[in-house]
Amino acid sequence: MNLVDFDAGRYEQRYEYKAFLPKPVCHPWIIADPELMDLLGRADRALGELNAFSQLIPDIDFFIRMYVAKEATQSSRIEGTQTNIDDAFKNVDDLKPEERNDWSEVQNYIRAIRFAIDSLDTLPLSVRLLKQTHAVLMQGVRGEHKLPGEFRTSQNWIGVSLRHAAFVPPHHEHVPGLMGDLEKFLHTEDFFVHPLVRIAIAHYQFETIHPFLDGNGRLGRLLISLYLASEGLLHKPALYLSDYFERNKTAYVDHLMAVRHGNHVREWLIFFLFGVEETAGASASVFRAIIDLKQRIERDVLPRLSARRQDNAHTLMRHLYAQPVIDVKWATSTLGTATNTAAALIADMVAFGVLVEITGQRRNRLFIFEDYLKLFRSPSAAG
Repeated sequence: MNLVDFDAGRYEQRYEYKAFLPKPVCHPWIIADPELMDLLGRADRALGELNAFSQLIPDIDFFIRMYVAKEATQSSRIEGTQTNIDDAFKNVDDLKPEERNDWSEVQNYIRAIRFAIDSLDTLPLSVRLLKQTHAVLMQGVRGEHKLPGEFRTSQNWIGVSLRHAAFVPPHHEHVPGLMGDLEKFLHTEDFFVHPLVRIAIAHYQFETIHPFLDGNGRLGRLLISLYLASEGLLHKPALYLSDYFERNKTAYVDHLMAVRHGNHVREWLIFFLFGVEETAGASASVFRAIIDLKQRIERDVLPRLSARRQDNAHTLMRHLYAQPVIDVKWATSTLGTATNTAAALIADMVAFGVLVEITGQRRNRLFIFEDYLKLFRSPSAAG
């Protein structure tokens, strides 16, 4: 199908409402649009540069934990939670009671992302994997009674009520067939579709099907990263688009709706590909900044510590890249030292400006790796 001939689907009359029934997407997609092809090439190159960085950096999995935490906080913010990336690394006891439900949702999403990424080693990106990931996402939080791990068996909607919904996805009887078509589209080799176009279309279709009662937005955004990793476009899952979508939330929602209502798939692809190019470039810049920060600390700070603290200092720094919010208890356990030894090392790190104490308390104090954390904070999440 040529892109200009795209037909998103139709509204189907149900009892007292109309539900949108999307057409299957598993068919050839012919793109003969110079602007779109140029943007596709730029997004591809930005992704390649990010991939190169992810293979150069030692201990990359430590840094990937930061990207996972950022994705979890930003994707959840689109759904209305208020947890920021600093809070994501705190223990529940360090939070105010009113912050704990949002924190729990973010923690579940972090677990779901890690589960899905690990599962790619043994499972293909599939309906089965999405269902299993959904079960992890919904476990023990506000959506736990909404069929975790199972496709919906009733109508859902986006908006205040079914009658006044902004969008009503297809009736539940269509969900298994549509998701089967989507899974086939992700993997078919019967025709060529550029991987970035394929996942842009797949993300739109997933959000339109809305196959689960809850968690569709977060899982649909995670689908993008899982696909890039499963197809080998990224050596490590270091590209997450939720920050871009959250900063451009109105445009994101409007573009999805414009595809459904006006077949404007070209505009959606441009928005999506620009997001890939921008996000991949920003992520590569963060990797550069991480390398600079790491070298600065190893050159200017660690040599100033006493010889007997060198080994512990290097170990602590290594773990700080994965856990940038710590307390003395955590450091004691991680280093396997006496409490006084860990506390003295943290005091040195505060004195040299690596760590910042944020609680202002004498007991139960928290320390953050401020220069590192600020590389991951989104402007939209400030405050």
